[in-house]
Amino acid sequence: MRRVTYSMNVSLDGYIVGPDGEFNWTAPDEEVFRFVTDEIREVGVYLLGRRLYETMLYWETVDQNPSLDFSTLEWAGIWKPLPKVVFSTTLSEVQGNARLASGGLAEEIERLRAEPGEGDIAIGGATLAAEAAGLGLIDEYRAKVHPVLVGGGVPFFPQRERRVDLELVDTRTFNSNVVYLRYRVAP
Repeated sequence: MRRVTYSMNVSLDGYIVGPDGEFNWTAPDEEVFRFVTDEIREVGVYLLGRRLYETMLYWETVDQNPSLDFSTLEWAGIWKPLPKVVFSTTLSEVQGNARLASGGLAEEIERLRAEPGEGDIAIGGATLAAEAAGLGLIDEYRAKVHPVLVGGGVPFFPQRERRVDLELVDTRTFNSNVVYLRYRVAP
């Protein structure tokens, strides 16, 4: 069965976006960017909320800029054809290899898990991930922890009153002092 993963950049104090809405502190160096590129290769379909979808629209046309370096073009070459499902109550259409979700999150994940296909079902965006976590649908949490305290904003972990035990699967420290933590939800 396909795993559902939630992978985001996060500040040491637990936020994916600071109180001012900024996330410029998440800009990866070459080593982290290479790691993220390799990580996205394992994804079969990406689930996004509207805000993250709109942020990621940049990657739909960036490959038209011939002055970009190989790493950026490589990422765009993987991201652009990747199937995406967008959850939104305000969008009426989406671009690229994306489609609007036709049902609720649980139904969509159940359908995707039942379909033949390879690769993880990745969830991007804190609001969508919080809903998935609340429904017990996330199999792995993957955090790239940046050495910064932002003091508030949008939390990486959903604020639920439910205990979830995790097992450490992998960890890695990058030269930039970003620390990757990969946890599987314990049975």
